Amino acid sequence: QVQLVESGGGLVQAGGSLRLSCAASGRTFSRYVMGWFRQAPGKEREFVATISRSGGATYCADSVKGRFTISRDNAKNTVYLQMNSLKPEDTAVYYCAADSYIAYPGIGPHEYDYWGQGTQVTVSS
Repeated sequence: QVQLVESGGGLVQAGGSLRLSCAASGRTFSRYVMGWFRQAPGKEREFVATISRSGGATYCADSVKGRFTISRDNAKNTVYLQMNSLKPEDTAVYYCAADSYIAYPGIGPHEYDYWGQGTQVTVSS
């Protein structure tokens, strides 16, 4: 099992940047495909980005491509989401997710077994 704790959310003006972090417990972090998802009020949870076990491959949703970057540091058991050029429509609770069995890329929420508690990102216009 793995426990995930997100941090780094907050309130930012449109055009600004935030970096989210997700710290994982355990000694087998490098076995997990990691993903970031978000959920806005009244909407379904949607895929944002995913990263392979080694960190050598990444994939982002079209809505954030060119603005968001996912990365990981396996030595620190941490995955990051760098968010630049933020827009009001990026406002949501952001969740990190992990799974050791799925094949990369994992873009469906149902593919992940482990989830963090979420961190709120609010972008003002």
